[in-house]
Amino acid sequence: MNEAILDYYRCPESFATFSLIGKLSEDSGYFRFGPDAMCFGQSSSGFRAERATDELYNTLTDVVADGRTLRLPFNPSEIIENLRHERYRNNRDRSRTGLGDSPMVQNFYYWLRPFLPVAIRKHLQRARLSDWKNIPFPHWPVDRTVERILERLLALSMKAQGIHSVPFVWFWPDSATSCAIMTHDVEQLAGRNFCSQMMDLDDSAGIKSSFQIVPEERYPIPEGLLEEIRNRGFEVNIHDLNHDGHLFSSREEFLRRAERINRYARRYRALGFRSGALYRNPAWYGALEFSYDMSFPSVAHLDAQRGGCCSLMPFFIGKILELPLTTIQDYSLFHILNDYSIDLWKRQIASITEKHGLTSFLVHPDYVIEKRARTTYQALLEHLAQMRKERKIWIALPCEVDRWWRERSQMTLTRRGNRWEIEGPGKERARIAYAHLEGGCVVYHLEAAHLTPPLTDTGPHKAARHTAAFERGT
Repeated sequence: MNEAILDYYRCPESFATFSLIGKLSEDSGYFRFGPDAMCFGQSSSGFRAERATDELYNTLTDVVADGRTLRLPFNPSEIIENLRHERYRNNRDRSRTGLGDSPMVQNFYYWLRPFLPVAIRKHLQRARLSDWKNIPFPHWPVDRTVERILERLLALSMKAQGIHSVPFVWFWPDSATSCAIMTHDVEQLAGRNFCSQMMDLDDSAGIKSSFQIVPEERYPIPEGLLEEIRNRGFEVNIHDLNHDGHLFSSREEFLRRAERINRYARRYRALGFRSGALYRNPAWYGALEFSYDMSFPSVAHLDAQRGGCCSLMPFFIGKILELPLTTIQDYSLFHILNDYSIDLWKRQIASITEKHGLTSFLVHPDYVIEKRARTTYQALLEHLAQMRKERKIWIALPCEVDRWWRERSQMTLTRRGNRWEIEGPGKERARIAYAHLEGGCVVYHLEAAHLTPPLTDTGPHKAARHTAAFERGT
């Protein structure tokens, strides 16, 4: 029951001891864990709603502290996996499906799509997505439900054990306060031809990015372009197979295509994958031979497949690390919302970095060729560069984030005398942080590099003398 919280915090197991209250229900549904944390799955108390908009039972009132053990009316690891894997979409609610979700309509659209200019496509997509503001869950424009649940569980566990401070391995390397990645899906020949200029734009801000290439049918892929991307310090990944919208049409079709996709991954030395139009089915991901995936939006109100993983942090789907897309795509911003400012991006960046999450972007070379869009993208790059300087954001390649998160997932905190030390490969870049309780909320403090606080619990006020605080609350 405590796997999810231990994987997230990399804290000693003794700080998170959970057990179930009663037998879990046979049915699954929506309920709450506090006023602001939506859950989906089984529970042993109250009732489970069919829709996110129904009256929801609050299971927080049923939590019991039994000594150092927290007794819960649900399995936290199951609930969190349900959210990350979007299993709530299989419920009868189905996130407001309509005519545009019909397989027949989708098949016709993707057959017609190569012949439709953006001016026509955007009007069709606006009509299909017109109800996006009415979707109650996940929360737009940033959703961190998974992190809220984990923080609440840690706070309750700390209260049950009568402690005020929990050590854990900080989320990002070298004391970075948060992380950001820039990615580019190359959709058509025009976008492929703009890749060199795209790298120039990114380099002007000192930002390296990844380019996701469609390996079949869309455009020729010169070896010289791939070498240029790699030689300039950027990254090559795979984008679907042919981007025709049918990758997940059936398991048999997916397995057939996955075999070819894996061959292209080996050929292009690609570690990462992103599906066309962000279609996804985590239950089938075992067939993909990638180190990481980037197909799960945190909030998918404006995407072809509605839903969202409700998280701002990387997480594993089997052996594959998911780097969720946590900001709006450029196409959706420009052509669905008709917004050529960076105001929404700035709001999302502020919310995500304040909570130390992963700010991930998807900007297509195809859609920033036009001057107005390119100017907007340049403004975004300048803002990110300024945030890196002011907030100490780690702006990295996706493969670097993948490597770090995998190393962190193997790190442990070990007691050495009266102190904590990090063990595991990559520990030289890792830092110890402390979760404190302040006003009933979890607050993070990062240990100063030259100081190692004692193991004994000194409370938040004394511990603050030994740590560098940069978080006001959750």
